[in-house]
Amino acid sequence: MRPYEIILYGAYGYTGRLITTECKATGLNVLLAGRNAVRLQELSEATDYPYEACDLDDAASLKALLTKGRVVLHCAGPFQKTAQQVVNACLDSSTHYLDISGEFQVFEMLASYDARAKEKEILIMPGVGFDVVPSDCLALHLKNKLPGATHLQLAFTMSQGGMSRGTARTMIEGLGAGSMIRKDGNLIPIGLGDKVMEVDFGEFRRDALCIPWGDIATAWRSTGIPNIEVYSGVGSRTIQVARLGKWLNWLMRRQWVKDYLRKKVDAREPGPRKAHLHSGKSYLWGRARDNSGKMVEARMKTVNGYLLTARTAVLISKKLLSAQVRAGYSTPAQYFGEGLIFEVAGTSWI
Repeated sequence: MRPYEIILYGAYGYTGRLITTECKATGLNVLLAGRNAVRLQELSEATDYPYEACDLDDAASLKALLTKGRVVLHCAGPFQKTAQQVVNACLDSSTHYLDISGEFQVFEMLASYDARAKEKEILIMPGVGFDVVPSDCLALHLKNKLPGATHLQLAFTMSQGGMSRGTARTMIEGLGAGSMIRKDGNLIPIGLGDKVMEVDFGEFRRDALCIPWGDIATAWRSTGIPNIEVYSGVGSRTIQVARLGKWLNWLMRRQWVKDYLRKKVDAREPGPRKAHLHSGKSYLWGRARDNSGKMVEARMKTVNGYLLTARTAVLISKKLLSAQVRAGYSTPAQYFGEGLIFEVAGTSWI
């Protein structure tokens, strides 16, 4: 018998703290975990949750940590640098794996663990936050409305609030790499700024930039649609910078540039202010079409992306704890269906 329901790794980050608060409110039995014992102790004293410090590079200690919980909820990004260590420890300890990644490279890598996960009878489900629960559900909804769809476009934007330091650090890791789409089932690189469109989000219209978002990996597995593009609603200045930035990709890939930007990020506030967290909204749009030209569209409105991440991560964790788990790799919508996102209060179709 494992003493804890959830091992929350990376608990003291901005999003980890939001998830900790949500876990506390719903009465889950949680062990806080991460690298920094001092920050864990501070969070433990504030929440009355026990804690255990563990370095991801210490495979034996990480396995021992994960044997204490039924599910690990991994929140310590950038996930391209951390997910593999945690999922390997999950396989060794027979612990279910969840994370809040939005990195398509991580989704692709973890999908390759499907057979091993089935052998070990564990579930591997990355992307249980804003990246990618609402967009994954939207993608499956469109596929269900148009079963013969061959092309899918998704877009999202926010009404208020900035990004957390963790999100910013993840974006810094990808600087200089350009964008990515899925074409005929394959991931194809494109220049950042090569694809721009105006999106009608229902309550407003906004220019949107094609970005390498996680849905180019997850929506493909959820829907089987072979051509997928994902856009982020941004200002015209951001699009101009993206187009000009293509000529500076060689510079953005330099490690000293990334180190400098990380220092700037670390000096910022940890995430959106509380007022923006609770008043901000997230908007999503999607369109699917088939080879005959038939199209379907849908629009969705939900809560701030960070608040949504806390709620969906805990919602999914509770579902797994209360039912028999189907082993293997899965996306959120693939596992729970298109209606999952509507279990989060504040979510509606537009």
